[in-house]
Amino acid sequence: MATQTATETPSQAPAPPPASLPPSSSPSPAAIAFSQSLPCLVLGGAGFSYQTHPDPESLPIACIVRQAFDHGLKVVDTAPLYEPSEQLLGKALADPLIADKYSRSDYVLMTKAGRTGPDTYDYSAEAVDASVRRSLNRLHTTYLDVVFCHDMEAVTDDDVLSAVGALRTLVKEGLVRHIGLSSYRLDLLSLRSKLVRDHFSGDGPLIDVVQTWGQLTLQCGRLETEPDGLAGLRAAGVAHVFSSSPLGIGLLRKEGVPLGKLGDFHPAPPGLRQASRRLAVYMTTQNQNLAAVALRYALWRAHEAGANHGVRVSTITGISSHADLEENAEALRAIMKGDLRQPDLNDEQVAQDQPLFAKAHEILGSWIDWTYTIPAKGWDQKTKRMKA
Repeated sequence: MATQTATETPSQAPAPPPASLPPSSSPSPAAIAFSQSLPCLVLGGAGFSYQTHPDPESLPIACIVRQAFDHGLKVVDTAPLYEPSEQLLGKALADPLIADKYSRSDYVLMTKAGRTGPDTYDYSAEAVDASVRRSLNRLHTTYLDVVFCHDMEAVTDDDVLSAVGALRTLVKEGLVRHIGLSSYRLDLLSLRSKLVRDHFSGDGPLIDVVQTWGQLTLQCGRLETEPDGLAGLRAAGVAHVFSSSPLGIGLLRKEGVPLGKLGDFHPAPPGLRQASRRLAVYMTTQNQNLAAVALRYALWRAHEAGANHGVRVSTITGISSHADLEENAEALRAIMKGDLRQPDLNDEQVAQDQPLFAKAHEILGSWIDWTYTIPAKGWDQKTKRMKA
């Protein structure tokens, strides 16, 4: 991917200066109510894409989604970039297997706009409007619960304001219910959530939710620990944070990074991949599945960190098979108890997992909290391409 690079040196990227944020900005009552309705685990539609699967059209998606809904995982996240996820999910959701049991109001659909390809972006109001209407058609729905501005670290502040302006109009039309920002960069999520709040003063929707990836995992916990993470997002008035890629885009599993139709897209350098493989081998010696341990860790920290910072966190995990779903559901049941919208921790499981978590951090060593450079050095946010 042209907008991210990785170096072999296992050292933390320099942290940006703390965001200049007010002590606290309150989310709207509608945003708070929406946040409270969301489960702690979300079905990620990237598992139905060419990025992560060689033949996503062959997957029994209606069966997988029905099974997820039956487990209480009634939030689906996707994006136009995850080709052909939107089309496949739309077909699945219209299948009688799902439609005969679940009405549209029973589940939440989230997608994205603004990123038009692996290295292309269009945040113009016209493009965002067209993208949302295309997603509505693909997903066979009359409204979208959330639309995120996708990977907005690659564009300018003005681009973000343009896209959000278009989404605010779509909210007024009833086509979109909540507006979100998506980025790997925690500093930009905090700063631009505040930017939107300041720019669009008065009535109307602001940034209710944000999504980031790989920032609350066994390998990286910056969403919890950095000033621009949950603390900054809460201060910017964000009601809910979606933390995706709890396995580091497939890095933290015994099979290694997923290889889809597009080949090896993963940005992790060789050193981090090797450390992850050593960790997978160790977990096998303990009769543990690294993916399950990593997901339990992510769910635990999301629950604790969210409570500590006063902002709820849901974990998004990609699923491509019934086996993936059952593995994730088992990890969820092990670490959480009760209603998935307001779950309680299973303290006994957390205590049992502590030696595994500690050993994982020991094996990962200096790769703990190592971060990717996104956008890549030399990326021009104005032209949205690499500088010559």
